[in-house]
Amino acid sequence: MLSVGPEVPPALRPLLRALVEAVRALSAPGAPMPLFACAAADLPPAQAWPQTLVLVADLSTLAISDGSAWVRQDTGAVI
Repeated sequence: MLSVGPEVPPALRPLLRALVEAVRALSAPGAPMPLFACAAADLPPAQAWPQTLVLVADLSTLAISDGSAWVRQDTGAVI
């Protein structure tokens, strides 16, 4: 996995260690993580985020990218 080696300048070690720990926490979360939330009009391109879950705040629903579109989880309709 990631580590901060001895060749890293001492002044950068604390920052890099903090970054490594943040990446580890994202890789294997030990608790629930908040979802990305946005309005339907602000959804990112579904093609760029396959198999990703978002909260569509203005529709009060979850949506998942199928790789080509955002699909509402309450109705199965495309957003």
